[in-house]
Amino acid sequence: MSQDPWLQNYDATCRLVQEIAENIHERNRQQRTRGNPAKMNMTLRASLQKLKQNINQLRESLLRVSSSRRIMQSEADRRQNLVDDLVTRDKQLNATFKGDVTQPEPSRSTLMAGAEAEGGAAVNPWLVHEPEETRGLGFSAIKQQQQHIIEVQDAGLDALAAVISRQKLMGQDIGNELDEQNDLIADLSTHSKERWLPLLTNVKGGVASRHLQSPWKLQAGRMTSL
Repeated sequence: MSQDPWLQNYDATCRLVQEIAENIHERNRQQRTRGNPAKMNMTLRASLQKLKQNINQLRESLLRVSSSRRIMQSEADRRQNLVDDLVTRDKQLNATFKGDVTQPEPSRSTLMAGAEAEGGAAVNPWLVHEPEETRGLGFSAIKQQQQHIIEVQDAGLDALAAVISRQKLMGQDIGNELDEQNDLIADLSTHSKERWLPLLTNVKGGVASRHLQSPWKLQAGRMTSL
């Protein structure tokens, strides 16, 4: 099963954050050694602009999937926290790039520290305020955790779909039974009319005949008596 597109974009944005931090560190090193950081500054401006766009896309896509109930509310809240952390790191990176630094610049060793044994994935140093369940995990571990959450959600959705399908079939069966009963009632009504209509006609004809014959019989009786 393919990974959630939102998580893929989030991972790419995290890598971009780390790349920008490393480039800022390199730009500052060039400034200290009296190098020419102009090219690096152009690269950083483009990267910071792309970071802002990525964060906006993550926010908008999260709003869409949460509004359509495609993910659970707890997962939506967790992702919103990740987006908020990215916004904070974006502000810090912009401040560092512009020289308005309110905290010591992280060294390259700090940026690359925390490599996990599994796959050697480096922990993103800019997401130090991420949720407790993902704190200290590398990208590989976070992906596995997120994949497990998605699989659990998919299993729940499959179970719900199965229940809905059974209810739909039950509704169809009930509808079919009602149609059969209505047809049976209609057939009984038709057969009843066909059976009783001749009898009613004969009865009515007999009554009419008696009414027509009775005066003559009455007159004949009187003549006989005379």
